[in-house]
Amino acid sequence: MDGMQKKRGRPIGSNIRQNLVEILYFHKKAYGYDLYKDYCELFPKVTLRVIYYHLKKGISLGEFLLEGVRMERGRYSWGGEAEKKYYKLGPNAKPRVDKKVKAYFEKKKEARKK
Repeated sequence: MDGMQKKRGRPIGSNIRQNLVEILYFHKKAYGYDLYKDYCELFPKVTLRVIYYHLKKGISLGEFLLEGVRMERGRYSWGGEAEKKYYKLGPNAKPRVDKKVKAYFEKKKEARKK
């Protein structure tokens, strides 16, 4: 192979993780399910499980930081409490400030003012 080795395994970059970086850039801090809902509004639908996988992977790569974990009371189908993990951008995140994501959050902000 002329001294060059073939890279094995999955490439480190991920479109899904980059899209999450773009969303978190505007959120500043959010919990997983909110990120999932915004993701599904903006991009092709994915599963919640895939979002949590990429959040966990992003933490290991320094793209996301776990801001905190809170137990919140509410009326959920599984009981009266939910554990919510809040995420923010990490030092290795490289937001590109996607125009589509920016327009989405500007529209959401305007809707809240009304």
